[in-house]
Amino acid sequence: MSGNTSILQRLRTRTNGFTVTPRQYVIIAAVALGAMTLIVLTGELVRLTGSGLGCPTWPRCYGHVYPPARSHAIIEFSNRVVTVPVTIIAIGAWVAALRLRPYRRDLMKLSLLLPLGVVAQAVLGGFTVLGKLDYGWVMAHFCLSMLVILATTGLLWRALYERGQRPRSADRAVVRTARWMFALSAVVVFAGTAATAAAPDAGGSPGQQINRLHFDGRGTMDFVIHRHAEIGAALGFLAIFLWWLAGKRSQDRVLRIWSTVMCVAMGAQGMVGLIQYETKLPAGLVWVHVWLACGIWIVSILCCFAAGRLQPAAETVSQAERPSSSKPEAVLTPR
Repeated sequence: MSGNTSILQRLRTRTNGFTVTPRQYVIIAAVALGAMTLIVLTGELVRLTGSGLGCPTWPRCYGHVYPPARSHAIIEFSNRVVTVPVTIIAIGAWVAALRLRPYRRDLMKLSLLLPLGVVAQAVLGGFTVLGKLDYGWVMAHFCLSMLVILATTGLLWRALYERGQRPRSADRAVVRTARWMFALSAVVVFAGTAATAAAPDAGGSPGQQINRLHFDGRGTMDFVIHRHAEIGAALGFLAIFLWWLAGKRSQDRVLRIWSTVMCVAMGAQGMVGLIQYETKLPAGLVWVHVWLACGIWIVSILCCFAAGRLQPAAETVSQAERPSSSKPEAVLTPR
């Protein structure tokens, strides 16, 4: 009995001695963001290969813990299996936040959203399968993925920059433009899920009856896709405006870099979207479109974070009235 106690004590001592440095945690958060994006792309691959109902039961596949030797079943079940390492990474990010030294409560709280989000995704994915890929479940499934990516991107940003490390902004136009761009990005993502719900590649194999989004008396797919394209074009113009503002008025290098990436990504997305529409939505281009959509969503979040928070009005006025002979305050630089 004493031997077991000593083993437990040694294990506890070794565990308590395990710590994570801030630099190491940045890497962990970046890996978590990659994992959360990867599972979205594997899920999209299931839809584009018509494997959404390859395993019509959940959590087992045809009542077994392994899929039958059929391509659709293997593809759909493989997407479920990917959830296992993603869940481990999500839990690992939370455990690492607990062992981060110096300890930061904000990172612990943010990282907890990752395993909770993955579990919610698994449950919602099960309802999506049991609901026979009804468009409502599919749209909710993708939107929840985007919320998990939002939390993970926030975790990475907070790991890079501690609270108060980056100065507040006095430029309301820059901050508000970045916030509007983020909000419009969310609308574009939602419109994209509606376009997916109305498109012919519903996720099931040919012949399977799947409830798709439709409106009476009009061509639903063309209507939704055109609205999606129009909102996307507005987002592109807003991205260019933010890039122009960042270059003319902002001294922040991080914002200039991410606003440039946003413009390039939006240009590429516009080209891919036009080509895939003209070529009748080939699966390969649709997958690239989703890749770019995830990237644009992440970059829009980073632009919003980089623009920062506004200074209180009183501080802005006091700085404007400060005598020119006074020494400027030190500005913290990003690490």
